[in-house]
Amino acid sequence: MVVEPKYIYPRLPTQFSTDTWLSWPWFGTSFPIFSNIAFNYSTLHFINNMALSEQCIFHGTSYVTGTASATLLAADLELSFWGGVNPKTGEVIDRFHPLSGRILKDTILAIPGGRGSCGGSVVMMELILNGLGPKALIFELAVVTLNPEDFRRVLGWDGRTIHVQDDLVSDGPLSVNITHNAVKPAVDLNKCNVQLTDSDRAMLDGAHSEAAKISLKIIIRMADMMGARELMDVRQAHTDGAWYGPGSVAFGKRLRDWGGKFKVPTTINSLNIDQKRWRALGVNAEFGSSCDELAKAFVDMGGKISFTCAPYLLDKAPKLGDPVAWGESNAVIYANSVLGARTLKNPNMLEALIALTGRAPKAGAYLDENRFASIWLKVTPPETTDDSFWPILGYALGAIASARIPVITGLEHLKPNSDNFKAFSAAFATSSSAPMFHMVNLTPEAPTLEAVCCNGIAPKTIDVDWKDLDAIWDEFNHGSEPRDIDLIAFGNPHFSLREIKEVAKLCHGRSKKEDVAVIVTCGRAQYSLAVQAGYVGELERFGIQFLQDTCWCSIEEPVIPKNTRTIMTNSGKYIHYGPGLTGKQFAFGNLKMCINAACTGKTSGDPPSWLVESRSK
Repeated sequence: MVVEPKYIYPRLPTQFSTDTWLSWPWFGTSFPIFSNIAFNYSTLHFINNMALSEQCIFHGTSYVTGTASATLLAADLELSFWGGVNPKTGEVIDRFHPLSGRILKDTILAIPGGRGSCGGSVVMMELILNGLGPKALIFELAVVTLNPEDFRRVLGWDGRTIHVQDDLVSDGPLSVNITHNAVKPAVDLNKCNVQLTDSDRAMLDGAHSEAAKISLKIIIRMADMMGARELMDVRQAHTDGAWYGPGSVAFGKRLRDWGGKFKVPTTINSLNIDQKRWRALGVNAEFGSSCDELAKAFVDMGGKISFTCAPYLLDKAPKLGDPVAWGESNAVIYANSVLGARTLKNPNMLEALIALTGRAPKAGAYLDENRFASIWLKVTPPETTDDSFWPILGYALGAIASARIPVITGLEHLKPNSDNFKAFSAAFATSSSAPMFHMVNLTPEAPTLEAVCCNGIAPKTIDVDWKDLDAIWDEFNHGSEPRDIDLIAFGNPHFSLREIKEVAKLCHGRSKKEDVAVIVTCGRAQYSLAVQAGYVGELERFGIQFLQDTCWCSIEEPVIPKNTRTIMTNSGKYIHYGPGLTGKQFAFGNLKMCINAACTGKTSGDPPSWLVESRSK
């Protein structure tokens, strides 16, 4: 029986040095698990064999040889490891996920795939270093849909002991002879099918640096996994590897110490700290210093001191058709979709390796044929909208699209601005694993529906209306009820000058409630513009605090006041990740609702007017 394709990843070693991690052939294969860039490139088959005493055995393709027997932890919903799993405990902390509260250590995890953040590779590395990772991972690919029956049967084994032997998965012990005890490389670089240039070979021979040599080996392995036949040049990179963790610090410092220098212009994502103010904010000295060390490693390799999760707001943002290597999920979606640039949904660290070599696998969203829409989402929008419409819509459509690139119609008359696209992209990236979306007559590659459809043939259609958005509102707010608010969190992704201006307008002539904190995170460039325009001074007098360099996905106590119980945000990304990351209660609203809560200390829980009007019809 041919069934829906799957990946199997047997157990990783729990202890190894940074040298081993960087040179270990399997290093790159953690990336497709958690950023889904491999989902579009491989078709695997499982065979249902019921001849062996009714024992069910599935056969697939293993990228790491090994064995494991453990309790199955299964769910039929994708999981973002970053923001969804605590690397210090192994607990699933995504409070929107059915596995919330479960522990990954020494289990075999079966889920359809990854989604959301590009940082899953970093979290997986930290789990491994902490000895908290699962013994094996089983994924379902949704690209080629055949017979899903067998994968559903695997999900039904949740809580039972299952067995993995290389490319076999069974509900009973496997009698396959074990001829190896160590992890073996799945791809021999000398036998791979990736064509190399003379400069590639020179780099592999050490012509540049040890860092470039090791990086290119990993990129070639990744390219071979993805079915790429050659590598390609990129014009710039945005590294998302400066998120703190002991493994991340060791990774960045080792690449630098190996002589690594970025070969293309490279910006750096937001950090875990405000570099200029972390001491004054009471951040733990050891933690703050380690974050500084990590940032310095990337700067020493030539990274620009940008420290923003919204690199598309920078002056050097890529143009239509530019091949780049970006990390940070919201930025990847924005670059591919809104700017029309081309990047893989790079997992943390891979984009840094590409930056060190200037070379990337010629596959995925770099290629025309992989940018076509595979689902058509026909949206019937409300008659009126506000800024809350875009994150709610992005989250809803991302969940529907899953790993598929959608073409979206029905929004042409709304004329979203760059901030609307930013909010949409961040929410879409949170609930989806697709690398991009198209909006007909709004995004550069979609002047018409036919332009983004393979051979001009429209794909399967799904209708989306206010009821779908109403369900997301209720999910974000856990129903609609009044609540006391302690903290307003703005800037996930980083606020733009326009958004800061809008907040200043909403705060003008009003007074903030003394015991409500309001914090805005933004990049240095946008902050400087806001200072020059006078908005920062005005908002600081109102009582708003500005943080640079860091973002809400990385902020903890004491920057979040210790007495905080409920946080309110306008971000479709932070409303998803925030509860698990902080342990706090959350509420969602538009900018006006958030400022009202800052002034009163309460939110009514009532939905926005555009949703109220839709409900009344």
